[in-house]
Amino acid sequence: MASTPSVSYSITVRLEVPAGGSAVSDLTTVVEKAGGVVTALDVTGSHTEVLRIDLTIATSDTDHADRVVAALESIGDADVKKVSDRTFLMHLGGVIEVATKHPLRTRDDLSMIYTPGVARISEAIARDKEDARRLTVKRNAVAVVTDGSAVLGLGDIGPYAALPVMEGKAALFKTFADIDAWPLCLDTHDVDSIVETVAAIAPGFAGINLEDIAAPKCFEIENRLRARLDIPVFHDDQHGTAIVVLAALRNALRVVDKDLSQVRIVMSGAGAAGTAILKLVLEAGAEDVVVCDIDGVVHRGRPGLAGQLGWISSHTNPRGVTGSLCDVVGGADVFIGVSAADVLSVHDVESMADGAIVFALANPRPEIDPALARAHATVVATGRSDYPNQINNVLAFPGVFRGLLDAQSHGIGTDVLLAASEAIAATVSDDELNANYIIPSVFHPEVHTRVAEAVRVAAVQTAD
Repeated sequence: MASTPSVSYSITVRLEVPAGGSAVSDLTTVVEKAGGVVTALDVTGSHTEVLRIDLTIATSDTDHADRVVAALESIGDADVKKVSDRTFLMHLGGVIEVATKHPLRTRDDLSMIYTPGVARISEAIARDKEDARRLTVKRNAVAVVTDGSAVLGLGDIGPYAALPVMEGKAALFKTFADIDAWPLCLDTHDVDSIVETVAAIAPGFAGINLEDIAAPKCFEIENRLRARLDIPVFHDDQHGTAIVVLAALRNALRVVDKDLSQVRIVMSGAGAAGTAILKLVLEAGAEDVVVCDIDGVVHRGRPGLAGQLGWISSHTNPRGVTGSLCDVVGGADVFIGVSAADVLSVHDVESMADGAIVFALANPRPEIDPALARAHATVVATGRSDYPNQINNVLAFPGVFRGLLDAQSHGIGTDVLLAASEAIAATVSDDELNANYIIPSVFHPEVHTRVAEAVRVAAVQTAD
């Protein structure tokens, strides 16, 4: 599927062109013919005979950017001086920093923020460690932990390459929920080492966000940390995705006037995200779910099932169907894909029930081209930002952690996940709801505070 120009592949090209003639208008024409989109044209310097121009262009990928620059270089009167990738510029030196809450200007400030005054704070916490939540950054701190083994759609690229992604995650925590989050990229893939390391640094945090850790070890890491720590442990790739998918599904079912307990759901993908979505959808009331992986339908009679696949086989597929994805998607009301590109055909979507719902969430290439799916499905959602109904984890995790931290929660349960999902879904009013708007924007002015409050209430009720 061809990609459209995006700001994430935006470049700024500095050129010098003659002050007279058609060179300036030629720049825009050449870029458009090369498939780019000019988003800004700034004259940054002017002389009698020469103009210096910064041309900002959205492209579809790095190769496309190179082709656009080559096209500009082919203009006889234009001299390309410099090309800057705007995304790389934004990440120079990282995207987060630490700031003090109180100015440090005098000896009095120093004596209270640090020694000798700080000793009294340490003594108070030594008497009651729960005071750390009240008297330190712990009360508002989350560790964003990864081993770099499953970063975005890039796979096992390691802890160093994962760092900018974790920095971005920390920036989102701060922007949408005013939470101080720290990226912790661990140079090990060993489950025991990861568990021990996270447990060792846990005293400084009120929550742990596991991120981009490959399945199946992510399941064991999360389970062991939840059993060991007295703070919430949340694997966003699992539970954040599940929360937003369930919220979108609730509203999609409102659009087509169907009930969750009555619909047939087919899922493609049984990894970390797929398993978490499945568990939450079942908890919310779904009864007829069939899961497919690379080897076809998961069913009780399939040999070699263990771990999560074994659990799936015993909790899904009530009709005992077998075969491949295309064998079971016919007549289904809902398709949820968290697997790979192009596993679903137009014929498959056409064979689904009336009022079909298709969530093709593989990124960057979904299970089916959304434009093709929309020809036959009533509601289509993707993980992409260039189509309506983007399933984006940013709708969930900032508010979830804000609510957990405000409740001073010591753990996280399914009731919290359901509450967060319901809050996201309810943010879309009846007047706003339609096939192209089943999920709010991450910039919706109320969604994060609504999620936080719903989670806080659920967490407090659980604690009581």
